[in-house]
Amino acid sequence: MKTIAIDPITRLEGHGKIDIFLTDDGDVAETYLQIPELRGFEKFCEGRPVEELPRIMTRICGVCPEAHHLASAKACDAVFHVEPPPAAKKLRELLYSAFFAGDHATHFYALAGPDFVVGPTAPAAERNILGVVAKVGLAAGKRVIQHRAGAQEVVKILGGKAVHPVTSVPGGVTKGITETERARIEQLAREFVAFGEFTLGLFDQIVLGNQAYLDLILGDVYTQRVYSMGTVDPQGRVNFYDGAVRVVDPAGKALVTFAPRDYLEHLAEHVEPWSYLKFPYLKQIGWKGFVDGPESGIYQATPLSRLNAADGMATPKAQAAYERMVRTLGGKPVHATLATHWARVIELLYAAERALELATDPEITSPEIRTVPSATPDEGVGCVEAPRGTLYHHYVTDEKGFVRRVNLIVGTTNNHAAITMSIRRAAQRLIHRGVEVTDGLLNMIEMAFRAYDPCFGCATHSLPGQLPLEVVIHDAAGGVRVLRRG
Repeated sequence: MKTIAIDPITRLEGHGKIDIFLTDDGDVAETYLQIPELRGFEKFCEGRPVEELPRIMTRICGVCPEAHHLASAKACDAVFHVEPPPAAKKLRELLYSAFFAGDHATHFYALAGPDFVVGPTAPAAERNILGVVAKVGLAAGKRVIQHRAGAQEVVKILGGKAVHPVTSVPGGVTKGITETERARIEQLAREFVAFGEFTLGLFDQIVLGNQAYLDLILGDVYTQRVYSMGTVDPQGRVNFYDGAVRVVDPAGKALVTFAPRDYLEHLAEHVEPWSYLKFPYLKQIGWKGFVDGPESGIYQATPLSRLNAADGMATPKAQAAYERMVRTLGGKPVHATLATHWARVIELLYAAERALELATDPEITSPEIRTVPSATPDEGVGCVEAPRGTLYHHYVTDEKGFVRRVNLIVGTTNNHAAITMSIRRAAQRLIHRGVEVTDGLLNMIEMAFRAYDPCFGCATHSLPGQLPLEVVIHDAAGGVRVLRRG
């Protein structure tokens, strides 16, 4: 049996490889996405004061620290049974909206963009951000950099640092904003909205204006019919910071809507020996293996899934873009995995509009930014929509607030089974007898996982608690001793 290895896979957060096993006839027998890294945050948070976790969890990743910081803070709110004041919630959501607008731009232009702007089978040396800039022009490239810088400036104003913010604490935030800071954030938010509209226009021109790309998006290679998960507000619209989790089936029918604190009633995690990532699935349906359809408990939690699960967007420009996408792609739910990139750009615009709404809210400069906890701590769940999927933080403490147990289900973990299936489907439809396996073809297989914007740094955990480990010790006399475990 012949093996093709894509090692390392590229343009993602973290590390991984894909092994493709071929039959003697040259068809794909099986594929495996393997993640060789382990972070272990769940374990080394045990024994610490729970109020320290928002400052620790923000270090879990340099790509989406804001997501972990806020999910952790919300879990701490629940542990201490405390409700932050309205201004504190709005400051948290404002920070999060700015982060979302910046993060989605990074993926669209730097990670996914090369596949569409430069071309999926273009030379590897050109499939990068420099290749994108060469195609769209220096002015557009400069605008992307300015947008990213503006988003980080807002995070720094609100969170104390441009990366790894530290402002959220149980019951609220540590720092409010002045009128001068609010005005600056408003100015930047208006620029975010303009950038979102610019990016949608670029998507129209480069992707929707190219029939070959439309055929690729709507074709069989990248179609996946699974359940869709996303957080919705009381009106059923997409919300990143707060709300209920809704799941719809492959036909678009609502299966369940639940409060994040009840996630264990609806989700379970399957384990395979070849990966440190767990495979969540819907308990109500059950684990049926790596198959799609309504009888399988596998689901997606992506920008496209959020739009599939919701009734619409909560801001006007994003709502108009959402309606256009649904019309163009033939109605909901949309099962074209590559359409996730379109949904991501719509979410970028929504995040920008929401940031502007919050920056112009009169309550945002209120000095009432924290409710000091007074209840005995015990257990709590915090949930936000990370850019790459629904994120759950679950903490259990003793009566003094020291952490006894931590469980995380992050966006990429929620999508792990679907990513595995998408890679296998793309490989099976692109590689067969008589087809030359080129670098461009292998990149088209990578496109199947890249649509999910996976972040493997914070997603990897070991359920058995075992990790193969080799330690090489060099002593002063030049001797070497090797210690192995696993």
